[in-house]
Amino acid sequence: MGKVWLVGAGPWDAGLLTLKGKEVLSRAQVVVYDRLVGPGVLSMIPEDAECIDVGKRAGNHTMPQEEINQVLLREAMADKRVVRLKGGDPFLFGRGGEELELLARHGVPFEIVPGVPSAISVPAYNGIPVTHRDQVSSLHIITGHKKKGEPYDLDFDALVRTKGTLVFLMGAAALSEICQGLLEAGMEPDMPAALLQQGTMAGQKKLLSTVSLLPSEAAKITVATPAIILVGKVCSYGETFGWYEKLPLFGKRILVTRPRERSGTLAGRLRELGGEVLEAPAISTVLTPDKKDMLRELEGLEKYDWMAFTSPAGVNLFFDVLREEKKDIRSIGMAKIAAIGPGTAKELEKRGLMVDAMPEVYDGQELGRLLGQVLKKGERLLIPRARKGNVQLIEEIRKQKDVEIVDLPIYDTVYGMARDQDPIDVKAWCQSQEQVMVVFTSASTVRGFAACTQGMDYDRIRALCIGTQTRAQAEELGMETFTSKEATIDSLVELAVEVSAL
Repeated sequence: MGKVWLVGAGPWDAGLLTLKGKEVLSRAQVVVYDRLVGPGVLSMIPEDAECIDVGKRAGNHTMPQEEINQVLLREAMADKRVVRLKGGDPFLFGRGGEELELLARHGVPFEIVPGVPSAISVPAYNGIPVTHRDQVSSLHIITGHKKKGEPYDLDFDALVRTKGTLVFLMGAAALSEICQGLLEAGMEPDMPAALLQQGTMAGQKKLLSTVSLLPSEAAKITVATPAIILVGKVCSYGETFGWYEKLPLFGKRILVTRPRERSGTLAGRLRELGGEVLEAPAISTVLTPDKKDMLRELEGLEKYDWMAFTSPAGVNLFFDVLREEKKDIRSIGMAKIAAIGPGTAKELEKRGLMVDAMPEVYDGQELGRLLGQVLKKGERLLIPRARKGNVQLIEEIRKQKDVEIVDLPIYDTVYGMARDQDPIDVKAWCQSQEQVMVVFTSASTVRGFAACTQGMDYDRIRALCIGTQTRAQAEELGMETFTSKEATIDSLVELAVEVSAL
């Protein structure tokens, strides 16, 4: 028999998923998720996991609750590790208890991984402490949802008597009734109140007012869900303590397309600056299926005078194969090492190999020009790289020197998303925004992005490119392009801040 984990994903921001939640999710075989789970968290689902979208959203349930319960039971009985991924916390108006009842009756083992509740985190992201010693000493979380056509079954008198902070979840559609109920129960008309929309998301907005005026002021705007209603004296801190909206990338949605194993640092830096970041690798690298030529060259590595690496992936895969063949760095003899850029050099340094040559401009053409200068006539050069590598690299070398070059294909670049039924529709995500920034770290990531967004109008894309070749590829699709000063993560982050201010 398998097991079920009920995991709270937090309000939206991927950084608010707990460490335990992330660890449990990384081992999932089946993930059952709803629409209140942010795309940043969904991007953490393992590529080989089955994803089941139950699409719960107010007034629009793709799957009835009873059927969701049956899905969890069925998958667990099939001896699978099942993660039920829920927005916020599974036990705070998340119907987690209902889902466990059926599992408990059938003896299915389960665990609960609490999540950061939106009732606390969304006010915090808006600079509002839900408690404050000088203002309130209690917090009350109330569901604002009610059945259509029926009056509220809430004791507004009791809520007013608490003199505490009131948080109404899922109540935006009934804002007028909630405020009216509180006023009729004796709450002061000038009691501070707030409507907090899309908390921890790029679209986060707050409307600060009073209980008596909040409904009329909200009627003047288009309220975006999810939204919560906050009532209490602590709302007055919303302007003074506001911090999230002051970050340089606040309100910006940014797509990072680099391979999954390489995206973490860049995505993390962008999130630190307030961006809503979606990691959607547009390419992946797979070891070439025909390893005959590769294994033959590995038997005689000591004959080469130089080895040139053109990507971090190439470094990793090359040394992975060496390890599989029971070889280590001693097998490369006295060969000098060239790298196309600092990212590739860093991967080499992790293996104790210092780079002897690296161009000032990090692309294949410049690496070829540099190697043409440093190589001596008759020397032997090995280039372990992608099957479809940059032809300019070898052309530039041969313009300058008569050397022996072995262009060794060790991996293939696969374009598009790794999973056919991915929980994130990248094309829909981009099209739902007026404008989105997409970070491209190579021309191949541009081609991969195009492969999974065919037919999209690319003129709404602001392409942040790491070099001229990458920029040229993006321009072919009609994107608005910007190029970082250097081919580094730091420079790309600086570029994102500059572009966001335009």
